Amino acid sequence: MEETLVTSPPSPPPSGEDLMDVVTEAHNNSRSSSDSDSGSDSESDDEAQAALELQNLEAELSTNPANYDAHVQYIKALRKQGDIDKLRVAREAMSELFPLAPAMWQQWANDEISLISTSGHEGAIPTIEKLYERGVSDYLSVSLWYDYLNFIQKYDSSVRECSPPGISKARDLFERALIACGLHVAEGSKLWEAYKSYEEAVLDSMDATDVESREKQVQRIRTIFHRQMSIPHQDMMSTLLTYKAWEAEHGGTLDVSSSSTEGIPAHVASTYQKAIEMLSIRADFEEKIVKNDVADTERLQSFMAYLKFEQSSGDPARVKSLYERAITEFPISGDLWIDYTHYLNKTLKADKSLRDIYNRATRNCPWVGELWVRFMLYLERCRGSEKELSDVFERSLLCTFSTIDEYVDIFLTRVDGLRRRILFAKELDDGLDYALIRNTFQRACDYLSPQLNSTYNLLQIHSYWARLESSIGKDITAARGVWESLLKNSGSMLEAWQGYISMETEMGHINEARSLYKRCYSKRFPGTGSEDICNSWIRFEREFGTLEDFDHASQKVAPRLQELQLFRLQQESKNIASSTDHKEDSVKKSTREKRKPASDAPNEQSPAKRQKNAVGHQKDKPQSSVKAIKVENTVNPHGQDDLKTKDPTPDRSKQYRDQCTAFANSDDLRKFFSDVGGVEAIRILMDKFTKKSRGLAYVDFCDDAHLEAAVAKNKQTFFEKKLSIARSDPKGKRKGGSAGHKTSTEQGCQGEDKREGGKSGGKVELKGRNTFAVPRTVRALGWSKQTSSATAQGAEEEKPKSNEELRNLLLKKT
Repeated sequence: MEETLVTSPPSPPPSGEDLMDVVTEAHNNSRSSSDSDSGSDSESDDEAQAALELQNLEAELSTNPANYDAHVQYIKALRKQGDIDKLRVAREAMSELFPLAPAMWQQWANDEISLISTSGHEGAIPTIEKLYERGVSDYLSVSLWYDYLNFIQKYDSSVRECSPPGISKARDLFERALIACGLHVAEGSKLWEAYKSYEEAVLDSMDATDVESREKQVQRIRTIFHRQMSIPHQDMMSTLLTYKAWEAEHGGTLDVSSSSTEGIPAHVASTYQKAIEMLSIRADFEEKIVKNDVADTERLQSFMAYLKFEQSSGDPARVKSLYERAITEFPISGDLWIDYTHYLNKTLKADKSLRDIYNRATRNCPWVGELWVRFMLYLERCRGSEKELSDVFERSLLCTFSTIDEYVDIFLTRVDGLRRRILFAKELDDGLDYALIRNTFQRACDYLSPQLNSTYNLLQIHSYWARLESSIGKDITAARGVWESLLKNSGSMLEAWQGYISMETEMGHINEARSLYKRCYSKRFPGTGSEDICNSWIRFEREFGTLEDFDHASQKVAPRLQELQLFRLQQESKNIASSTDHKEDSVKKSTREKRKPASDAPNEQSPAKRQKNAVGHQKDKPQSSVKAIKVENTVNPHGQDDLKTKDPTPDRSKQYRDQCTAFANSDDLRKFFSDVGGVEAIRILMDKFTKKSRGLAYVDFCDDAHLEAAVAKNKQTFFEKKLSIARSDPKGKRKGGSAGHKTSTEQGCQGEDKREGGKSGGKVELKGRNTFAVPRTVRALGWSKQTSSATAQGAEEEKPKSNEELRNLLLKKT
């Protein structure tokens, strides 16, 4: 229900004849005054509450004028109070900040029209027309256009009396309405019907004797019918029947009871059938977008699907009309506006009608930086004036954006436009000069520097600025000043120094670039930046300096690089120590957990009993265990880098056991043992300071059979080196000499039998440590000068060394 504006227009004083009636009425009212005292008190309370609400809303809007809801509530409260002057001011204030919804424009216009009806202010008609014009420019609304057309026909005397100027004015307005809303499938037919009704009124106003003029008017109405029938809209069948009835009234011989197109012109029938087909294709889309019982997100997705379909059909007018319908429903959808402006920019390019659309987009979604950027680019593309561009830029800076990148993009877009206009648009006499660019850069730095300290965006702005100072401003001193201002606030940014040096080098200022290297080579930069700048200085002197310059740079850089390398080693040592401490803590924690008391549950079996039962139940299943391999290497045929990449980092969570492990010396151990198979892991020991291989490796095998096959490869050549492969003995249990040395299998079985009480039945889980393999250039482990030739010939049975013995031996040799 439309609300009515409460107003109290001034009334003339009562005449003598009416005076008695007034007195009588006052007397009668006094008799019932006592009955209405309680009602008066209630009304007084309501008025006080309304006044307090107005006061609070005014205070809110004075401190936060961008509060849309507060504007709406304030206007609503003023309408109830009936203060028309304040209401006008409030509406104007809101319309300056926000586009008003069609319903708000209709309400505003109706309130103003009601004043004309009561007080007869005919001079307000042009003002109301301007209100309608402002309203229809904000959003697409068939109902608002319909009210506008009715208002003109009712209150404009020239239109109402069908004078030639009035007829021309009305037709222009109807045509504008049809351009805006005529393709609206659901409601557009209302405007077509109104247009035909007006033209019928014009026909009726014509002189019956002016046959020629009347015939032209009949043809005009017929043309409107044909145009409407060629456009898909609801109730097309009703339009066809109405047309046939109209033709019958004007001398046609059509069958008005039939819904067929028989008897109407062929071209009209053809376009009508095509419109019917188009309507049937769009019926499902139309049904989805007009639903009110679904979520807004679902409706928006339905609009987007509909738009995608219309774009595929290739009719820009229909696409634009549908976008306007979507915008009316979802005016603050930034993505929708971006999609709309992108389509228009692609299809219409620099069309002047886009200026209004971009203006509406930025008013509806002022917080979307991309819309402001596109607006400025459009104005530049269509050769807008400097004043227009400057106004849009200044308006954008008053908005609040969600990301700092949007602010940067707006500033840089403004600079881009100024640069292009100064360099390539000399014919535009807008008083442009380089001072505008310098001022824009300075504002960007003042505006953004607190949020962009030591960031890429800040570097981008200063780099661009310095380049334009030297290329357009022709002022190298100013360019250097830009770089110096950046270094003052962001001297720890390596890229800032590199950009400054690059500018001086490109301009041939070698001494200035060298001076910059001398200033920054000793600074500490993040990551490897310190090493990078030192190496960059050396390269610079190679390419541009004398021998003395190169020597001087080398002398300066060498101690700095050594210092940095030592620092890196110290940091890595600390990391290794920290990692070791963490591992030891984990081991202690694991040990404590193993020593937890057994459960007190009476029926729970002990671990030994459970293990015995498990062995008994799994006699026929082969036993296997998880093995670990540790590799240490001093000779790497492929270099240290290959060794690091091919050797996976061991999982510290695994528990490594030692009975099925072999020790070797190369990063391609897995390939070397490929014929044996069963390799589960390879670990290479690295020096914690130099990070180079120590020449030792641990190779873990899945079971004893694979281990024995690996040991059998002892003394084989691998990358032109002979490997020494033996079973690992980490705890030094095999110090008994070669004569009493048992085979690997025997040792494994014997150790397992002892743990299982000799009842394993040959199904033993092997838990060995590591077997070692060392290149012949390092000498076979266990070799000495006193070794007899007989022992050398029997090297296949040499005594295995424990891990501790191997490490000590290697440390002595290195």
